[in-house]
Amino acid sequence: MKVHRSGRELKWPAEFGRRFLISIDTEEEFDWDAPFQSDGHTTVSVPKLQEFQDFVEAYGIKPAYFVDYAIIQDDTAAAFLKTVAERQSATIGVHLHPWVNPPFEEPVNVYNSFAGNLPKELEEEKLVALRDAIRDKTGITPVTYRAGRYGIGPHTTEILIKHGFVMDSSIRPRFDYSAQGGPDFLSVGSEPYWWGGEGRLLEVPLTTVYSGLLRKQPGFAAAIMEKSPLVNALFSRSKMLERIPLTPEGISARETKEAIDIALDDDLRLLVFSFHSPSLAPGHTPYVRTEADLDDFYEWWREVLEHLEARNVKPVDIDGILQAALGT
Repeated sequence: MKVHRSGRELKWPAEFGRRFLISIDTEEEFDWDAPFQSDGHTTVSVPKLQEFQDFVEAYGIKPAYFVDYAIIQDDTAAAFLKTVAERQSATIGVHLHPWVNPPFEEPVNVYNSFAGNLPKELEEEKLVALRDAIRDKTGITPVTYRAGRYGIGPHTTEILIKHGFVMDSSIRPRFDYSAQGGPDFLSVGSEPYWWGGEGRLLEVPLTTVYSGLLRKQPGFAAAIMEKSPLVNALFSRSKMLERIPLTPEGISARETKEAIDIALDDDLRLLVFSFHSPSLAPGHTPYVRTEADLDDFYEWWREVLEHLEARNVKPVDIDGILQAALGT
């Protein structure tokens, strides 16, 4: 599914300033190179959530945890999430991994790992089952959503609006997952906008920028980069066009600071960072294999947060985003 911005761009109030949000795809550990399966996963990195929470709280940051079914079924995770929700020191959202989320009616495969590819009724049942499980375990009814694997489909926004969700953050701009049967976001930028009319469902994409000589005219070149690793590497090395998402996973602090500066030069008022929670413990993602990698992960955050402060970009939580968007 090729995704286009189909609503009106959000106009931030002047007092919103320049802000950043840290979001965490809070999920089980699994082999990223193996076929999807509904069992055999672990949640051993869960205790590391508190360590990251303590780290960002020292900077006055309230992160957003997008939580999937395997995580909310873990008692330690549920207790942590209940605590931060009650303290209002973080926000809890829904993160749907359909292969671990009941009801289990579909074949488990790559195509169905994108929840938006499921029949409308099944996508809705899985989303509601997860929303209700989070409510039952934490006492908070989440109203924000990020599809696992960024897998929105033709019915996703309709389902979200029907069930009272007020914000989606499933779009990863300038990435194309259509080769695996997923959505194509090449035509979508990082600016928030409204689905279905103002005040209904706010789309807050993750932040991705282009750097390089062709960044103002990516067009056809970006599509070729997505489909050809060789062209991607050539463009990146030559600095003609480089895609930089705001994440500590596979992106250096130097690149990230460059991306922040580009985003601010382009007058992007909200920067959205993201990563996967298993990266908080060594050995569960390709990005954090060792204790040294984990040290580097936290050093990345220190360096990037220092740069954000120097550029006068302040933290914001989900509530702050929604209040500014709705003018309340």
